[in-house]
Amino acid sequence: MVNSLLEGLFPQHCCLCGLPSPGERPLCAPCAAELEPNPQACARCALPLPAGDGAPRLCGGCLQHPPAFERVVAPWRYSDHLGHLIHLWKYRGETRLTGLLAHLWLEGPADPGEVDLLVPVPLHWRKQWRRGFNQSELLARRLLRLRPGLAAGGVATRLARRSRPTLPQSGMDADQRRRNLRDAFTSHRGCASLRLAIVDDVLTTGTTADALARVLLAAGASRVEIWCLARTPAPGS
Repeated sequence: MVNSLLEGLFPQHCCLCGLPSPGERPLCAPCAAELEPNPQACARCALPLPAGDGAPRLCGGCLQHPPAFERVVAPWRYSDHLGHLIHLWKYRGETRLTGLLAHLWLEGPADPGEVDLLVPVPLHWRKQWRRGFNQSELLARRLLRLRPGLAAGGVATRLARRSRPTLPQSGMDADQRRRNLRDAFTSHRGCASLRLAIVDDVLTTGTTADALARVLLAAGASRVEIWCLARTPAPGS
């Protein structure tokens, strides 16, 4: 009854189309239906793959050059609708969308498994100061609030840091991205035998995730996964 009263006094509106959105989420059913799940994906990097028989498969990139991380949990394909949500959240300061995005992630994997710590991708301090927040940390903390059993040790914001600023990677090829991220991350303390999940918003080429995973594995982690909202499809697909 209280929720119905609040909904009447302060109606929720969809953050994509602006129409009234019944319930607690700022996303109406028609817009939610436009989001694209990512069920057929590479078992290692979650790259969307053509439909198959449902058996785990690896993409060509992971077969030729296996990344440092064990797997990627990315329940959604990156699309215009989800990209707009992430843009509002990340670049327009719409941090109220953190809860919605966390719920969308939790709707994906039936059981992502448990890890010891969630590690948000660190921002360089100047970038975080300008933005006012680290979106990956917001997402990690909300995930644990909604499902405390995901990580036994909570959120680790000081396990790794971005030791130098890097250039925006859009438009860079794979070699340029690797050079851009060379020595960009350092481990702040050891993480011997810990199972870690790096939390990020979108996985594009995986270069950032791979660079951070290598640093954490070198610091002693036994396993590193990537938990993100969306995976971009291969160019031209």
